[in-house]
Amino acid sequence: MLEPYRAVAPFYDVLSLEWPVYRAGRVAGIQALRLQPGDTVLDVGCGTGLSLPLLADAVAPDGHVIGIDASPQMLAVAERRTKGLAGSVTLLCADATDDRHPAWETVQELEPDAVLFTYSLSLMKPWRQAWQVARSAAHPQAKAAIVDMALPDGAAAVFAPLARSACWAGRADIHAHPWRVLEAEYDVVEHQRLRGGHIRVVTGAQPIATASR
Repeated sequence: MLEPYRAVAPFYDVLSLEWPVYRAGRVAGIQALRLQPGDTVLDVGCGTGLSLPLLADAVAPDGHVIGIDASPQMLAVAERRTKGLAGSVTLLCADATDDRHPAWETVQELEPDAVLFTYSLSLMKPWRQAWQVARSAAHPQAKAAIVDMALPDGAAAVFAPLARSACWAGRADIHAHPWRVLEAEYDVVEHQRLRGGHIRVVTGAQPIATASR
């Protein structure tokens, strides 16, 4: 999965349709986490760091943002993007599904108060493993937000072929629906549907006790 990102990392922000389509979900997901100044937040699959300035602003002035991604090329862009940001930002290069990687020890030491997956779980195989690794490294009561994609429906179903094509180009599984893990593991879950249901923003605020580490 990493091979394509070596070439496209410098142009990813344009090729990903971030501004015309997907930015709205990113912003909504971060807002729905209701981060507070001083929080520590983990961005899993942070890519080129599009969420990092928004997260840093939300937890400023004393918070901590952790971005983790498996692609050194994408993280190089993220590093440039986060230079000069107020607050503390830590970037880690590791496979989100590999709990044996030492980067996850660093995450566990920082014990994030919140975990964010933005258009990343549907790229990961197996995505449930990535979820469990991140969830186990975070605070037992950490909030979580998953922003991901589905086929548009209702009146917007006419755009389903475009949605399929975009996900195919990005190697995302549009049928993964990873936000369902929040429905199973959190008592308080909020849903938002954007872009005709193509973008799903789901947050969990109170983990069920048996779902924590």
